[in-house]
Amino acid sequence: MTAAQVWSVDPRNGKPREQVAVEATAQEIDRVVRAAHAVRETLADRAVRAAFLRTAAELLDEAAAHVVEAADAETALGPGRLNGELARTSFQLRSFAELVDEGAFLDVVINHADDTRTPPWPDLRRYKVPLGVVAVYAASNFPLAFSVPGGDTASALAAGCPVVVKAHPDHPATSEICASVLRRAAVRSGLPEDVVQLVHGFEAGVELIKHPLISAAGFTGSVRGGRALFDAAAARPHPIPFHGELGSLNPVVITEAAAIERGEQLGAGLAGSMTLGVGQFCTKPGFVLVPAGANGDTLVKELTHGVSEVEAGVLLDHRMRDAFIAGVAARAALDGVEAPVTPGSGGEHTVGAGFLTVDAARLVEEGAHDLLLEECFGPVTVVARYDDEAEITAVLSRLPGNLTATLHLSDTEAGDPQGRGAALLAELTALAGRVLVGGWPTGVAVAPAQQHGGPYPATTSTSTSVGGSAIERWLRPVAYQTTPEALLPPELRDDNPLGVPRVVDGVRD
Repeated sequence: MTAAQVWSVDPRNGKPREQVAVEATAQEIDRVVRAAHAVRETLADRAVRAAFLRTAAELLDEAAAHVVEAADAETALGPGRLNGELARTSFQLRSFAELVDEGAFLDVVINHADDTRTPPWPDLRRYKVPLGVVAVYAASNFPLAFSVPGGDTASALAAGCPVVVKAHPDHPATSEICASVLRRAAVRSGLPEDVVQLVHGFEAGVELIKHPLISAAGFTGSVRGGRALFDAAAARPHPIPFHGELGSLNPVVITEAAAIERGEQLGAGLAGSMTLGVGQFCTKPGFVLVPAGANGDTLVKELTHGVSEVEAGVLLDHRMRDAFIAGVAARAALDGVEAPVTPGSGGEHTVGAGFLTVDAARLVEEGAHDLLLEECFGPVTVVARYDDEAEITAVLSRLPGNLTATLHLSDTEAGDPQGRGAALLAELTALAGRVLVGGWPTGVAVAPAQQHGGPYPATTSTSTSVGGSAIERWLRPVAYQTTPEALLPPELRDDNPLGVPRVVDGVRD
């Protein structure tokens, strides 16, 4: 049987651009996974890994014009957005190189034998080792930062794990270019190119998660697709960690005092955040609690103005466009739902931004309006108008897990540690991995303290996929007991020849 062709498609007109590859068969998946597994020991040297990551960043920057041109042709995200994303991607690679150099991620702890304890302690030395070959499932909405050269790949390579990436069908040509850059960087750094592999095709993704030599997986995408892979990872004879980012509503709570204080500013800010990137950010604020009455009306009026000024845009593919149009139509048809700015089709290949409003009371009990509490990918948000603080709590109690939750308070509320603001902050903390007080959730800083992950269905684990801690997903701890010094890994020897940060008998050195 002839393998299915993989085509690059222009989302601006839905027309095929070029054939890029063919979908990988089960036999091809087996070959590339085994090839990656065979070279895993070549990543053991941390200095080599760090050099590899820096070289990858350098080559990616050198290829910027070519990469951005290809990505724009396949995603319609625009050169401005894509150049920024490429800079972020290079920064991620360099950040992980610094992390590898320092070595704190190894979490070295040494307890020398101590016969004075009850019971006595033997000599114990613990650090972390790479899991093995990691499967990475590229995201649609970030063709660079969450795809082939993105955070999952960078963090897995930093941990010492070879990577097999399943390209997203929305940007196969970009994926091929970026994989080529990474493989060239590996060779230039003295590594085999097989430490990075790329495959295409839906069935390839299914076969990949089932392969016995895949040790963990990272995924960014839909709840439906991610849950299917998550279940497959758990159903294996030897289940593996599956770190999936599946979907997020990213609720926003605006208190009445905040709406009185700066309603127009909040309405304009919401309009900008929910339409950024044609609403295709995983952190888009998709559900907003706004007070009923005149105080909330000012905010909604400014939101109406801001969203009305947004031009129709192109989504990543026509399948997503169809899903967006159907999704907003189903929500708008619900009893009591209004559309001050009607979202939906903006033309044959585009969509128009808009938002829906509903009384929060309709969301307190389970029913037909539950659809409004599910993510709708694209430039739309739901504004729920509440009558009192009890309705805020009642609605929040019905929300699923989220990547982010945002709270807008007045200056007085923000300064009262015993007031309603503190109580709302606690309620939102239970819902999300990143909680903002002020500002808007679109934009995820690549910083050591970042947490990009949250309760299910936002993610399938408690880890982060952004920031230095993302490396922890691809490591496991091993403790050595009463092991002769000569046999210990260098990081665990008393003389610490590699100079890694450690905790020795309770003292950090």
